[in-house]
Parts: sequence; C-alpha cells; structure tokens
Amino acid sequence: MEFLIEHLQLESSDLFYVLACGLIAGLCRGFAGFGLSALIVTSMTLVLLPKEVVPIALLLEMLSSLVMARMTWSAIQWSLLRWLFAGAAIGVPVGVLMLKAIPADPLRIVISIAVLIASGLLFFGRHFMLKESGPNNLSVGLVSGVANGAASLGGLPVAIYMMAVAFPAEAVRATMNLYFLVLDAYGTGALVFAGLLDQVTLARTAFLAVPVVFGIYVGNKIFQRSSATHYRYVVLTLLMVLSITGLVKSFL
Repeated sequence: MEFLIEHLQLESSDLFYVLACGLIAGLCRGFAGFGLSALIVTSMTLVLLPKEVVPIALLLEMLSSLVMARMTWSAIQWSLLRWLFAGAAIGVPVGVLMLKAIPADPLRIVISIAVLIASGLLFFGRHFMLKESGPNNLSVGLVSGVANGAASLGGLPVAIYMMAVAFPAEAVRATMNLYFLVLDAYGTGALVFAGLLDQVTLARTAFLAVPVVFGIYVGNKIFQRSSATHYRYVVLTLLMVLSITGLVKSFL
C-alpha cells in the first residue's frame, strides 16, 4: 500500500475510489462505445486536479480502443471518420492550449448544456433535421477536438450527432472506438508537447488499466444481449447523466 501511495501520489483513502471510477467507466465504454473520459474526468477531479486527470483519461481511452478494436472493426463507418479526423486535427491543439491557459469549466458548461438539451429531446422522441454530410461531419469533428483537448469530453458531441443521424448501434460503437484511438493518440502527443504528461500520470494510468479493461469486457457482454432500442435509450440516458454531472461539477 505504501508503494502505491508513494508512486501514485494518492491518499490511501482515495485508492479504492479511483479503482471504482475505472471499473464503472470501463463498463460504460464497453457497452456504449464512449463515456470513459467523461466519467473519469468528472469523478476523479474530486480527488485530483483537472490537468492531472485529462492526460489519464486520454491514455485510458487509447487502451480501451485497442481492447475493443477486434470487437467492433467490421461495423466502422469510414466515410464519417475521415471528416471527423479532419475537424479534430484542428480542434485538439486549440483545446490543449485552452486547458493549459484557462479553466475548462466554461467550455464544459457550454458543451454539457448543449448535449443535455439535444439528448433530452432525442430521448423523448423529437427528431432533428440532420443528415450525414461532409460539412456536418467536419464541424462535429472540430467541436469534438476542442472539447477533447480542453476537457476530455470529445465523445459527447460525436455521440449526440450519431444519435441524431440515427446510425445503427453497432456503427456508433465501432466508429467512435476507432475515432477515440486516433483522436486520443493525437491529443496525447499534444499533451507531451505541452508538458502535461509525466511519470506519475503513467503510473496512475497503469493502476487503472486492470479495472477499466475488466469493465470493458463485461460491458461488451451486456451490449451483445441488448436490443437496438435498449441501446439507444441507455446511451441517451448516459449522455444526460454525464451532462448533468459536468454542470454540477463546474458550478460547484
């Protein structure tokens, strides 16, 4: 225990809490295909600073994407991904600069309110006049990149967009999984350049890897036994919960 406390720089009372955060985040990632970063950031910033947690979330997203790659590869929507990547390539460096220079709370509040409204409308049966297109995909990628670099919330704009366009559940999980792998590898490089990645971050990430991976496998099993309608409502509920959590945390 003393070895963990020394290398992770965590209080002994926080170790089990951090493990539980990783397990729950992994469950959501394995089922929905997203949500790990948002859950890690909103929960772990109760015991760590945001600039310490965001790099951990990015590294865990990369690990999660690699673990889920074989589970989801065949359902990827490649035409959507190309435009998302182009937008995110511009947005991530901007978001990282914002993370280093200013508090992330204002951006988190704007993103959370927008996602909460959109997911609530979709949950109660409203339909947006959205169609998949190059400009729409590019714009969503740009917003996602900024949100990911600044607050590790890049999955929420993409998830709500894919829900609004009504992609199949398998396509949502698969596309977002590969998107996160590339986006977070890019974001991690930006964090290294900004000096926000150190040995303590790597140690904390390794500590969380086991509960996260275990949670992913359990979440994937649950997804395989779920219907498309069940998936849609669970994902929209998760989006609303994450948005409300982000708002509460930002205001408090």
